[in-house]
Amino acid sequence: MSENRQPGKLAVILHADVAGSTRLVQQDEHLAHERIQAIFRRFSDTIGQYHGQVRELRGDALLAEFERASDAVTAALAFQSDHSEYIAQLTDTILPRVRVGIAMGEVVVADDTITGAGVVLAQRVEQLAESGGICITAAIHESLPQRLPFAQESLGEQEVKGFTESVRVYSVRLKDGSELPAPTEVSKPRMAPITRWVTVAASVFVICGGVLLAWYQPWKPDFEPASVEEMTFPLPDKPSIAVLPFTNMSDDTKQEYFVDGMTEDLITDLSKLKGLFVIARNSTFSYKGKIVKVKQVAKELGVRYVLEGSVRRAGNEVRINAQLIDASSEGHLWAERYDGSLQDIFALQDKVTKKIVAALAVNLTGEEEIERKIVETIYPNAYDAFLKGWAFYLQQTPESFSVARGYFEQAIELDPDYSRAYAALSALYWDAHIREWSPALKMDRPSVKKRAFEYREKAMISPTPLALMVAADMLMWLGKYDEALNQAKNAVKLAPGDAHVQLKLAEILTFAGQPQKGLKFVSDSARLDPHGKPRQLYVRGLAEFGLEQFDNAAASLQKALELNPGFAKPTAILAAVKGYLGDQNAASILEPYSNEYWGTAILNTVVAFPYKQQIDKKRLEEGLRKAGLKEFDI
Repeated sequence: MSENRQPGKLAVILHADVAGSTRLVQQDEHLAHERIQAIFRRFSDTIGQYHGQVRELRGDALLAEFERASDAVTAALAFQSDHSEYIAQLTDTILPRVRVGIAMGEVVVADDTITGAGVVLAQRVEQLAESGGICITAAIHESLPQRLPFAQESLGEQEVKGFTESVRVYSVRLKDGSELPAPTEVSKPRMAPITRWVTVAASVFVICGGVLLAWYQPWKPDFEPASVEEMTFPLPDKPSIAVLPFTNMSDDTKQEYFVDGMTEDLITDLSKLKGLFVIARNSTFSYKGKIVKVKQVAKELGVRYVLEGSVRRAGNEVRINAQLIDASSEGHLWAERYDGSLQDIFALQDKVTKKIVAALAVNLTGEEEIERKIVETIYPNAYDAFLKGWAFYLQQTPESFSVARGYFEQAIELDPDYSRAYAALSALYWDAHIREWSPALKMDRPSVKKRAFEYREKAMISPTPLALMVAADMLMWLGKYDEALNQAKNAVKLAPGDAHVQLKLAEILTFAGQPQKGLKFVSDSARLDPHGKPRQLYVRGLAEFGLEQFDNAAASLQKALELNPGFAKPTAILAAVKGYLGDQNAASILEPYSNEYWGTAILNTVVAFPYKQQIDKKRLEEGLRKAGLKEFDI
């Protein structure tokens, strides 16, 4: 924890940025940066005159703290008035106009970095302001003395990202014909003896009151620590953490892919550490865009620690704010800000990882220390292209695959040694081959399969967990089960906390004739990814079918279909299970999927499941026969 960290307090926060800064930089990068820096230097001077304190000053944004709402609003109006005169004198098109948002809320200051709900609210309110305008919250509005010459117009209740309740917002300007109040002078007049005694008494009262406020902190939201007894899952025997999706604080909403990709990479890096228990992306991203309490996340996922934060990207400049919270006490283990460029992105991510490791006292093995120092690419534009492609790949549609392919190919053009991009291309082509999506890629199926193998070979030069998983799946379908198991186990070894590799190993074990071992890894995957239900339930049902636990298999597969009715894989096994349970009309389960996936005959269906042993194939054939499927297509 930071040695200079102050406890939470209520503060007036002013946030300002330059509207359309990216467009200005594209017109004339040098002149735009020069003017923006000069603007914020002037704004900082004005803030100081009105007793404010600039907490952050970066490329195109400024963050300041005030004790009084009137000082914050007056400073903003004074600056905007001065700035409008400055803009009027310019003769070119590089006209940086500033938006300002002012809010009141709880903040935490650590090493001169300020974070908390008050900061986020000021940023959100600022985004509602017009270019050259000022917006304030209802709390600021109500705090302003009526005597001040401010014209305030209600903008109504506004839904703002990151807050459960709507926020009443006002725009504010100087009344026509009025003059701004001058900054108040801070003076220390000589006091009479009786006045000094009253002052001393008042000071004692204020100090005692301050101590009580600091102790009780009535402005803090009502917080109940997460109870271990109430958690959905027991806590693991090592530090457990959930990384919530970071908030995109960029002006450009299209940067969502970048913020999500950084969050996922952080989860991936942490999941490689044996000393940590890390919840999978699928589960933590189920909270994306939702307002959730730390207690709720900890309870539902069964973790003690929660990491949350934000990313702001402006051109090549990147800022990461992150805070690690102990859900059992709401204690902030640390709250930090990291600034850098896209060129430094992996170093910034590594700083966050190191902070987590240090805060949770995780001891890294020598192998893990070496692994952490390996950089996947030295070309930031290649990384950016990869993240764009990955965002489309995760959509898992034929159309999104076509778009993702272009970005992955761009990534390897920028960096011919980018192993992760080769692995992604191999996964994309292999999925397209298995799902028969080759038409969307404007290729025939044999060519798609060939590409998948070609890219796999390049990815395996420096294998990632993704490359190993794809290789394992390919080997399984080729009937090379021992090699497939070795690659899947290597993936688990490389990323022991990755729910996806655990589930892939479970599936291969089951098809290789070891369903009992498969069940163990299904359980491990489900614990790491509590919200990743449909595919987990399918693999669980597959293993239970292999163990002839038909009632359990029926329950698992039925639940998988309820959660995802479009998921075809479970239907064939469920039909066979119901056949064994005496349902002679079980084949009707396949009807919605038969034309696209299974056909109408037993042999057409069985071939879709790569069982190693004849006994497992015969079990499926017999179950489908009992379900009422025909032997052959007619």
